[in-house]
Amino acid sequence: MSVEAREKRQPWILLSPALVAVTLLLLVPLLFIVVYSFWLRSAVGPDIQGFHPDNWQRALTDPFYRYILLNTLKIAAITTFFCALLGYPAAYFITRSSGNKLILLLLLMLPFWISYIIRTMSWINILGSSGALNTLLISTGVTSSPIQMLYNEATVILGLVHFLLPFMVLNIYVSLDGIDTNLEDAATSLGATRWQAFSQVTLPLSLPGLAAGGLLCFVLGAGTYITPLILGGPRDAMFANLVFEAIITQLNWPMGSALSLLLLLVLGALVAIYNRFLGMSQLTKGLG
Repeated sequence: MSVEAREKRQPWILLSPALVAVTLLLLVPLLFIVVYSFWLRSAVGPDIQGFHPDNWQRALTDPFYRYILLNTLKIAAITTFFCALLGYPAAYFITRSSGNKLILLLLLMLPFWISYIIRTMSWINILGSSGALNTLLISTGVTSSPIQMLYNEATVILGLVHFLLPFMVLNIYVSLDGIDTNLEDAATSLGATRWQAFSQVTLPLSLPGLAAGGLLCFVLGAGTYITPLILGGPRDAMFANLVFEAIITQLNWPMGSALSLLLLLVLGALVAIYNRFLGMSQLTKGLG
C-alpha cells in the first residue's frame, strides 16, 4: 500500500471506534423505532407486523396531537427566551469578574451534581400549599390561605428555566470569554458610551454563543417530559409525555415510536432551518 493511500485511510481508522459507537447506539436503535412505527398494536397477543401507516395517519391528523405539539414548541420557545434574558447578564458578569471567576463557574456547575428529578421536585417544597413560599406569605399576613402555585404552565416554564439556564450561561460565557476586552476600550476611547460599546461591539460578537445556547435550550426543553410530569397539570402535558404514556402506560410501542419520530422530525426541521439561515458554523464560533 502506498503512503498516499495509507494517509487517506488513517482518518477513517481513527474515527472507526466513534463511528461504530454511533452506529450501534444511535442508528440501529433509530432503525428499530422506524420499523416499530409501522406496526400495529394488537388487543391480544403480539403486535401486528408489517407496513401499516395507521399510526402515522393518526399522529398527523388528530387535532389533539397537533395541539400538544404546538403547545410544546410554545413552552420551549418561552423557556428559551427567559433563559437568554437571565443567562446573558449572568454570563457577562462571570466573564468580567477578575478574581473569583473560577468560583463562579464552580457554583454554576453545582446544579449538574444534583439529580434533575430532585431539582425539579424541590419546587414542590417551595411552591406547594405547605411549601416555603406559602408559609412565608401566611406568617407575614399577606394571605390567609395557601395560594395554588403548582401544576400549571407557568410552573412548568419555571422548572425548565431552572433546568436549562446553566446550559445557556455556559454557551454565552464561552463566547464572551473569547472577545478581546480591548475592543470595548477602543470603542469608548473613540467617543462611544459604555452602552454603545456593548451594544455595537460585544453583543454582536457574542451572538453565536447566544444562538448556540438558544438552540440547545429549545431542543432540550421541547424533548423533556420530567418537568411537566412533576410540575404540570393534566392540560400542561408536552409531546414527550405522550410518548411516555403510549410506551410505558399503554404499552403501545408502535404508536409511541411514531410519536417520538414525529417529534424528532419537527425538531430536526427546526435545526435545519437554523442551519439554512444562520449556519452551523455560528455554533462552532460560539463554542470555540
